[in-house]
Amino acid sequence: MQLPIVLDGSEKATLQNQIFDQIRSMIIRGQLKIGDPLPATRELSSQTGVSRNTAVLAYERLIAEGYVQTRPYVGTYVAATAPHTKYPSAVRCDFDSSEADRRSIVDESNDDHAAPPRIHSLVNRRRRRLIADFWVGRSDPNSFPLKAWSQLIWNRLKTAGAALTEYNDPAGLPELRQAIADHLGPARGVIAEPDQVVIVGGCQDGFNLLARLLVRPGSPAVVESPCYQGAAYVLESFGAQLYPVPVDHEGLDVAKLPQVEGAVAYVTPSHQYPTGVTLSLRRRIALLSWATEHGAYVVEDDYDSDFRFVGSPFTALKGLDRGERVIYMGTFSKCMGPGLRLGYVVLPRRLVDGANRLKTLMNNGQGWLEQAAMADFMASGGFGRHLRRIRQLYHSRRDALLAAMEKHFGACEVLGDQGGMHLAWRLPEGFPKASDVEARALDAGVGVYALAAGAAIHFGPDDESDRFLVLGFAALTEREIEAGVARLASALQGDRRPRDITAAMRSKQEAL
Repeated sequence: MQLPIVLDGSEKATLQNQIFDQIRSMIIRGQLKIGDPLPATRELSSQTGVSRNTAVLAYERLIAEGYVQTRPYVGTYVAATAPHTKYPSAVRCDFDSSEADRRSIVDESNDDHAAPPRIHSLVNRRRRRLIADFWVGRSDPNSFPLKAWSQLIWNRLKTAGAALTEYNDPAGLPELRQAIADHLGPARGVIAEPDQVVIVGGCQDGFNLLARLLVRPGSPAVVESPCYQGAAYVLESFGAQLYPVPVDHEGLDVAKLPQVEGAVAYVTPSHQYPTGVTLSLRRRIALLSWATEHGAYVVEDDYDSDFRFVGSPFTALKGLDRGERVIYMGTFSKCMGPGLRLGYVVLPRRLVDGANRLKTLMNNGQGWLEQAAMADFMASGGFGRHLRRIRQLYHSRRDALLAAMEKHFGACEVLGDQGGMHLAWRLPEGFPKASDVEARALDAGVGVYALAAGAAIHFGPDDESDRFLVLGFAALTEREIEAGVARLASALQGDRRPRDITAAMRSKQEAL
């Protein structure tokens, strides 16, 4: 099929952006409907007279932002979860407490059946070979403790007995739950009994468990803006009414929390996703007070708190909680690898029974062998040694990224560099939009990511969210980091600001 796309070479927007904008408009207006096929990139490039690479880049951006999806060996189609199509929930954006300025986006559907939920950008589907891919959340495959893990697996297999042929506790292997409780006390200040720990298949499984436990259609759910897509989309899929609260240099702006009762609040206080800022102690206390006053539960996603490079980390929000209002979530996906599919939830005691019943209904528990091996790894001290080793490795790679950015771009306004596996770069004035930088970088063989492509969702103005790039560094060597930043700088030649101007950007931490 052919699309009515008209390109204008005299326009300021690139040809790639013109294609993206026109196809997106067709979807928003309903001219292209859910499931409608799009022309192949070869056909589109032939029709419009652009290079195939330009068509590919436009499609990749449409895919990253959720407008279209590909079906292997079949083609490209308008996604069922495309933004601005009908969803079963409402989003409230109460960035200003005054009624006159309140912005409310309400999405009502007349269909009898709810639309499919939106899917977050979890898997990097780019198949091109890149000089350096700064994909977010990817751990270093060479750092996995393969020798020790192989021995642990073999030892457990030799003594497995009936463990592989019987169902185990859906809440998790008791030895692993005990090891996690023992680890969290000194590491994060979280005091919990093993029966408060539920083993899940990573944080996404944990989100689903908690949403089933706490969310009803129309119930309020507070999320950070910007925030992790996977959490917001799960809450949305269960019918929650989202209340986005903006993030600044101190983390969640607690002064703008909604005055609603019985909410679920999803936060990433240790290393906010995606900006990387840390929630200040003052605001942590205020958030806990709000939760107690309004009968809310706070879901603390501590996804990469194992990696802190500057000073000591704050005690986890759960460690400060005296009212049993915080649900703590941790994962082994970042420190070991997402292939293990192991994470955990630490619950207030009043929620334990309900969560255990739901966990039984959901999946009867995670695989026994991986749980057993992880329990042994933690109890033996091997896990602690592994964390210390990769923390030092990732620290060196963070330093390499900061040095390369300063070398090629001068002083940069960087957020979240005190810990974690990624940082956020606020692009200075005079630079192209983040989505344009992403496209130019890809054309140069480098993967860098605007918020939408980096599994983040921003509820504020588009021009504000399109000033950030997120850069993951954990899976890249120092040589790859330097080569990638150098290639990015070459791709942006002519858009860079002079060093004496960019030096002034460091002081603008408040403006997100």
